[in-house]
Amino acid sequence: MSIAKRAIPEAGSIEEANQIVRGNWLNAIEEHHLKYSGNCQINDILDIGCSVGVSNRYLAEKFPSAKVVCHECPARAITRLVNEAFRLLRPGGTIALTDNSPKSKVLQELSPVLFTLMKSTEPFLDEYYMLDLEETMKQAGFVNVHSILTDPRHRTVTATVPF
Repeated sequence: MSIAKRAIPEAGSIEEANQIVRGNWLNAIEEHHLKYSGNCQINDILDIGCSVGVSNRYLAEKFPSAKVVCHECPARAITRLVNEAFRLLRPGGTIALTDNSPKSKVLQELSPVLFTLMKSTEPFLDEYYMLDLEETMKQAGFVNVHSILTDPRHRTVTATVPF
């Protein structure tokens, strides 16, 4: 069973579950950008910590005017990356981070076997779960920091560089 289908068991197929999971976080990014960007066109998307990049094609399809660049990184680098994103983004630019939600009941209730399996693919999971991402973004200078559960397992945290 796919991760998306496990997260959205009511979906009729794996494809439908993938569309729901991907659509939720893409919509969260788009809605935040439309609300706070002052109608700035999205020209560049930097996907940091993208694992093997499965979601990059969804970003490219949703935001066809943007160039999508991706890079995988360890979780302990998130604070430095958030600070660098603040430096690089233009005023009105949006940062969006989508990952497992430390508050997800689904993740908190995983069986020990499944949790161990998940952790085996995420060597920095404990460090990530201990990081207050929203506060990290605020300390970097971002405003309009919002976190939304985009499916039962994942959250998308969005923020804006002030004008």
